[in-house]
Amino acid sequence: MRKIILTLTAVMCSLFASADEGMWMLSHINSKTAENMKALGINLTPEELYNPNGRSLKDAVINLGDFCSGVVVSPEGLFFTNHHCGYGAIQALSTPEDDILKNGFVAKKREQERPAHGLYVRFLDRVEDCTERVNAEFARLYKEKAPKMDSAQVEAFYTDSICNALEDEFNEKNPGLECRVATYYSGNAFFANFYKVYNDIRLVFTATETLGKFGGDTDNWMWPRQTCDFSMFRIYAKPDGTPAEYSEDNVPLKTPGYAPVSVKGYAPGDYCMTIGYPGRTNRYLSSWGIIERTEATNQAVIDVRTAKQNVWKHWMDSDRTIELKYSSKWASSSNYWKNSIGMNKAVKDLDVVGQKQKMEEKIRQWYSKDETTKAQYGSMLSALEKAYTERKHKMALLTYYSETFFRGIELRNVANRVSRMPFDATAEDAALCVDNLKAFFKDYEPRVDEETMGTLLQNYRQWSKGEFLPSFYNLIDSVYGGNTMAYAKDVFAKTCLLDTTCVAKVMADSTLRDTDMAMQYADAILDTYYDLLGTVQSTMPTIEHNERLLNKAILEMEPSEAHYSDANMTMRLSYGSIKDYTANGTHYNYFTNHQSLLDKIAQQQENADYIMEPEITKLLKKGKFGKYKDKKTKQMQLCFLSNNDITGGNSGSPMFDANGHVIGLAFDGNWEAMAGDISFDPALQRCIGVDIRFVLWIIDRWGGGKNIIKELGL
Repeated sequence: MRKIILTLTAVMCSLFASADEGMWMLSHINSKTAENMKALGINLTPEELYNPNGRSLKDAVINLGDFCSGVVVSPEGLFFTNHHCGYGAIQALSTPEDDILKNGFVAKKREQERPAHGLYVRFLDRVEDCTERVNAEFARLYKEKAPKMDSAQVEAFYTDSICNALEDEFNEKNPGLECRVATYYSGNAFFANFYKVYNDIRLVFTATETLGKFGGDTDNWMWPRQTCDFSMFRIYAKPDGTPAEYSEDNVPLKTPGYAPVSVKGYAPGDYCMTIGYPGRTNRYLSSWGIIERTEATNQAVIDVRTAKQNVWKHWMDSDRTIELKYSSKWASSSNYWKNSIGMNKAVKDLDVVGQKQKMEEKIRQWYSKDETTKAQYGSMLSALEKAYTERKHKMALLTYYSETFFRGIELRNVANRVSRMPFDATAEDAALCVDNLKAFFKDYEPRVDEETMGTLLQNYRQWSKGEFLPSFYNLIDSVYGGNTMAYAKDVFAKTCLLDTTCVAKVMADSTLRDTDMAMQYADAILDTYYDLLGTVQSTMPTIEHNERLLNKAILEMEPSEAHYSDANMTMRLSYGSIKDYTANGTHYNYFTNHQSLLDKIAQQQENADYIMEPEITKLLKKGKFGKYKDKKTKQMQLCFLSNNDITGGNSGSPMFDANGHVIGLAFDGNWEAMAGDISFDPALQRCIGVDIRFVLWIIDRWGGGKNIIKELGL
């Protein structure tokens, strides 16, 4: 145990990695790493980046809703994030009569700021190492559970309970903070992250949808970009600064730890740093894990979402009301759909599996030189190969199943919520269920879901070849002649689950839980799902344990090299430079300008993703960019590139200059490096950000948000 901890300490404090690769814990930046960052140009010390006992830059960076990042830019709780991060909240505040998603919104007075119910932010207070405590509990359980359970089973079944127990202890000892114990290095290290959480968040500014998602699916994950991907919110709290639910009595949060915004710009080679909350990477994943990810998981996502999105698009294109209801769901679905397509292509083009296999052969040669090391690691790779090979088909089937029945056909969501009401439900239980369903039905269209059901049920049957079919397929065959569309039509015609009155109906007649066709459908889904899940879960202890050993082996084999932990939605720093790139014989500049945006707008008749409001086009053509124009290039710069290491969850992360000033917001990666979640390619990997000057110009010249510009000190 001590050897593991010492190895990890050395790893996190070592330096010998390229500056542009890595998602580093701010709490583990030592003097050598600081020297490397300083050589690239940073003017801040490690204490100015992370200081649990005083003010530091980490205090300005927020976790937004556990899915994005953001940055506080004023002492009054004002923060930036991406437009696509605020998209759900903006859509929820929109109606056909007041379509702020389409038309944009600016609050010129505090009382005009609109509450974004359900949105919350986390501020990181501090990080504490609890690896020794977790490993001590593992050691106790290994001894207690043997021989009925081996170490792999103990880790698989007890890691969460150990972490949860620590969280309960830390929460009790730290009132006002929320603790989350996270795993690092595939379960070889554990750290407790302490947060202060605020959930009275209000919308301050959003640009038009055409600006915020300019380029749409055409440009998503592509460079060059011209997307003004930002939105602005404000954090509110009690007058004493403590978190509180929404109340008219709350006031803007006083935030001394905020990051200034800079209009000085950047140049190639300038220091650039992101701090945010990257979601998940799997850089240490075995070659067999990568094959499963691409050929089983990703391919299933691509196939099912293609079918689903084709149905949605037909309805969205024909009816703006439906488009408004489904816009946020479409954005979420299509984003990962295209990500999966790009990742599969990049993994093949860059021979990521081949690279990983070479690393695995290097590990074999390393552990074979020593009998003790071989005894620890000798069976690791063969165990991974066997387990992944055995479950590959079932993992693909499980993903098809989940994408079809849990993420595809929405009616099950209603059935699930209603069925969770106890049989002796009180009026209070019913009211709570109705409130939950109101939010769901606001963005739901039964006609769309009915066609989606018929399409995806047939799609799943064809792919699964009869394996793990829920029992309602027997009904489809016997009563509807195998016609899934006819079955879907009958389900929607006969169910009571199409509006909030279903709660009262089920309360009055409990037999509906068994007789309503949609409830029967939902029950059958769960029955088959648990059977399928069991076939996959049986391999999990072996895979998780040996992937953990693989990560540990790499750390021990290369003790002098810096190995960052995979992203896990905790705060990370990435440092590097402003940088262009060349791919497939084409050189890409490090920034785009306003003329490139006008060039794409000129194509809007052929491509709806390039539609822009005439008033914005007119402003761009006037060319009056003032202080927001770059002083060196004499151009209005829109988006730019750095070689910072990011992934999903980093959306909305501030892009800082050498002084810790905000120069942009990270919002995307480039197509050529879509394998980035599992393999970093320094020649290709780029972070795409929106230039803060483009953002400010839109706020100032289009939105007339002089109050915001003044608050930012500009």
